[in-house]
Amino acid sequence: MDFGTSLKHIMPFLIPIVAIVMGVGIGMLALWIDYRKKRDIFELHHKERMLAIERGMEVPPLPEALLAGQRDERCRTPGDDLRRGLMWLLVGLAIGVALFLNRSLEAAAWGLIPMAVGAAHLLTYGRHSAHTSAAQAK
Repeated sequence: MDFGTSLKHIMPFLIPIVAIVMGVGIGMLALWIDYRKKRDIFELHHKERMLAIERGMEVPPLPEALLAGQRDERCRTPGDDLRRGLMWLLVGLAIGVALFLNRSLEAAAWGLIPMAVGAAHLLTYGRHSAHTSAAQAK
């Protein structure tokens, strides 16, 4: 039995298994890293509180963001929706044109998916802009 031919038959089954295991593994790694970060912050905060108690100082309060479990994400602005909308729309247009020139009109229809996502972002931007301008006019 040749090793190359047996590997050739196993490879189609091995690729999805590796992809699933890696996907789940990466997700578990992200959760573990987040847990370790929070644990270290709690430990450092506990040491700080204990030193403050020993020295008779005021005990610093625990940050609320740490208890709520919120991530440090900046607030989304209307400009973000405009940027995302234009990028998705242009990516969809580029995919559609490339597939139309190289394949067919049926293949170019795949470019409509990112174009629809871009249009949704642009509609959100337009709706938010209209709402903001109406609120400023009052």
